[in-house]
Amino acid sequence: MTNEELQQLVSTLSKRLFKRPFRHQAYFNPRLRTTGGRYMLKSHHIDVNPKYLQQFGMNELIGIIKHELCHYHLHLEGKGYKHGDRDFKELLAEVGGPRHCSSLPTQKKRGRRLTYRCTDCSMEFIRKRRVDTDRFVCGRCKGKLILEKVEDFQGS
Repeated sequence: MTNEELQQLVSTLSKRLFKRPFRHQAYFNPRLRTTGGRYMLKSHHIDVNPKYLQQFGMNELIGIIKHELCHYHLHLEGKGYKHGDRDFKELLAEVGGPRHCSSLPTQKKRGRRLTYRCTDCSMEFIRKRRVDTDRFVCGRCKGKLILEKVEDFQGS
């Protein structure tokens, strides 16, 4: 599905379910990670996560669009558009939109572990980020730190 087809789908759903036109932009945003969609308060545009269409299909996408259109229309009317507002909950139930979208399967997180050792007392320090060994010293004895080992791993 292209951005133009998404725009057309959002406009059609807006007219059919809300009896109002959608006058702004709707587009796929592959950078979204933790949510199915997003309504932008300032620009009034709607971003949709394309991974939900790929993994769950058209019904999930339509549910996300209904949810975001509830935010959109209530905000433009000056009513309660936030998740906890009564107006939002009532409109969402009226159009049959989901309160939350399905969860994407979690991707295994890549990481690395850096091991530093003090040259004086042999104390070991494990960090996720690099440490500037010219600026930082051992917390126990103030000795010089050296980078001993870098481990890359695929976590869960």
